[in-house]
This record gives sequence, C-alpha cells and structure tokens, in this order.
Amino acid sequence: MSNIAIQFDNIGKLYHLGLVGTGTLSHDLNRWWRTTILRKEDPYLKIGETNDRSKKGNSEFVWALKDITFDVNQGDVVGIIGKNGAGKSTLLKLLSRVTSPTTGVIRAKGRIASLLEVGTGFHPEMTGRENIYMNGSIMGMTRHEIRRKIDEIIDFAGVDRYIDTPVKRYSSGMTVRLGFAVAAFLEPEILVVDEVLAVGDAEFQKKAIGKMKDVSKGEGRTVLFVSHNMGSMRRLCNQGVLLENGQIKFIGNINDTIKKYQSDEIVQNCFEGIDGNTEILYLSKARVSSNNGTIFYNSFPITIEFEVHIIKKIPSLVIGFNLYSSFQYPLARADYNDENKLTSLPSGCYKFTFEIPPFTLSDGEYKIVFDIAERNIKRHTTEKSSLSFSVIQDEYCFGNVFAENIAIKSSIIREKWLVTYHCK
Repeated sequence: MSNIAIQFDNIGKLYHLGLVGTGTLSHDLNRWWRTTILRKEDPYLKIGETNDRSKKGNSEFVWALKDITFDVNQGDVVGIIGKNGAGKSTLLKLLSRVTSPTTGVIRAKGRIASLLEVGTGFHPEMTGRENIYMNGSIMGMTRHEIRRKIDEIIDFAGVDRYIDTPVKRYSSGMTVRLGFAVAAFLEPEILVVDEVLAVGDAEFQKKAIGKMKDVSKGEGRTVLFVSHNMGSMRRLCNQGVLLENGQIKFIGNINDTIKKYQSDEIVQNCFEGIDGNTEILYLSKARVSSNNGTIFYNSFPITIEFEVHIIKKIPSLVIGFNLYSSFQYPLARADYNDENKLTSLPSGCYKFTFEIPPFTLSDGEYKIVFDIAERNIKRHTTEKSSLSFSVIQDEYCFGNVFAENIAIKSSIIREKWLVTYHCK
C-alpha cells in the first residue's frame, strides 16, 4: 500500500428493506448454500436496485453502495459529498466497521477514530472521564498514553466542570464536543467525521476544523469528512469524492468536486421561466451573483436580481424574498415596500435589485425563497424559482451577522438591502 492509507476495493452494500438478512429462513439457507458450500455468487446480489429515492422501486433489495473503488493517500483530507441518501454515511460506517460490506474489501493502515453521530462509542452511564479512557483502550492505547492527552481533550471540549458527570446528562452539543475531542486527540492514523459538527456552535466548529487541519497537515494523519457545508469543505479538504445513488460520480480535487456537485442543479444560482399567475403577476427571471461570478466570498457583496410581471394593479402588493440557512432557519427578509411607502405598482415588467452587504454571512449554504404575493390573500411564487448559493469565508474574515448553522427563530427585516427597482 506504500503511501496509501485506505483502499476501497469494489465495495458494495446491499439492504433488504425492512428485514434482517434475506427476510426468510429458506432464502438465508439458499444464500449460505450458494456462497459457502458451492462457492458461487450470492444470488440475491443480482436483484438489488439502485438507491434512487426519487423513484419508486419494484425490488425489496437496494444497493446503498455499489462498485466503490478508490484510494486515499496518507495525510489527505477527503470530503465525501452528495445529496441525502447518496451513501456517504454508509461508506463511513463500513470504514469504521460499524457494519460489513456485502461485496469487496476495505484495507486501512493504522488506528481509526470515528465520530459518526452524537454519542458515538459513549456509554451513557459512565462519566465523561471514564468514556475517554474506554474509547482510548478500544483504539489500542495504553492508560499512560491516554493520561498524557486527557487534559487537552477536556480543555478542547470545554466540559471541565462536567467531566465526572455521567454522559447521559450531557447536552447534544457537549456530547459532540467531547466525542470530537476524543477522536482527534487520541492520535488515530485515520479520523472519520460525519455531519455531527452541525450540532456544535459556530465557535466550536471553527476550533474543530482548525484541529482537523492540524491533524492532517501537521501530524500527517488522514481525514475523511462528510458535510453539506461547502465552505468548510473548501477550507479543510484537498480531495473530494462525489456520490450519487450509492455510486461514485466524480473523484478529484475538492474545488472540482464541489463545482461538479453544484453544476448538477443541486445548487440553483439563476431561474428563468414562469413562476406565478400569468393573469395577475409572476416572476420570470432571478439571479444571485457576486463580484466573483458564482463564487461567493463573505468579504464581497451578494446581489439578488429578479423580474416581476404585474398584469393587474394590486393595492396590497408584496414583492420580496426570505433568506434561509441550509437547515431551513429563516435568517432575514427583504421587500421593495419595507417601510410601506409603496403599496402598489401599475401594470408592467419591473426589475428589482437587492444587495446583501459584505461580512453579513458566514461560510455555509443559503437559500433565497421569493415571495411575490397579494398581501393576506395569496402567494403566487413557489419553490421552483428559489435560488441557492454557497458562501466561502475569506482567510481572515468572518461573517458578523448571520451564520448558516445557527438556529435563529425568526427572520429579520433588512430595509436597506433594496438597491433599485424600475419598470423595463
């Protein structure tokens, strides 16, 4: 394997929906006879369907992963990217030996530390300190090695006051912080991190990403990272693997992988069509852009432009949009009639331009949902015209108003975001 830390060789994972094994004793015996005695292929592998959640399948057997083959070099930070259900978490579970592959083999060099979900590997009745020693022992570390690292772990996790309290009394955020600290500081050769960092606050996420950089670059360890936060992916990873319906769609450097992911209409930066009622009012064009085209840095303004056709004059007109985080939290709202100075517009085609100021958004994924409506009567636009974009944090700049991973309970009206509007 030389410089190769992990090898995925023709990995596949087949599930029989809703059942354990094949579902019946006769099928289990048939599988055993064919594979163990006759040394032939598993007969149930041939009938599995691709794991496409957008379509209704006919088979009870589904391939969560199929034909996964790639290598990970020592010291690489690999981002596993894909939609929900693409097989990202399944791949990490196979690597972490939580479950076994149906086909193929995984070869890994060194100790593996995994953080797959909140509380992974923790015993709820044991204290935080006891869980640190238990997890270290499972990884093959001596008590002396663990003792040498335990103060750093506790300090990083920020749970000093509660370290001798049973883990079952920890909040989800505390559990994630401690779990990550254990996984990162007990010197594993391979660190596996799933989307769990989304539970932590913004400050902890920054610390966690910094630690993963140190682990990979400074200590030469290998990291596999799953996240829907493309900003974090860009800053942390050097390689990327794009999964779709349980199969590899693209492998390359992280920027090319993200570009491929976003180009497949997963991210919609512009809309052109008809969204609304052609007899009353509708939206025909919409676009979100920045000074850098389709790359959004938080140190540059973000421009939202859209065209609205008004067929009938409406006395209670609403034209605006809502800004949401990737977790569907409402962050802000902007209208052309924020201050109720404008309540109606004559018939015609109008172009509106809004601008989100620099340093407003932290790195992460955002969504713009247009609201073209008759106030208190009917909203005419739908989700099909919604725009989405990813903000990248400049190296020394941080957003100071909104962070996409913070649960803000209500949107905030931004009156100054409207730049211009005019009739075409």
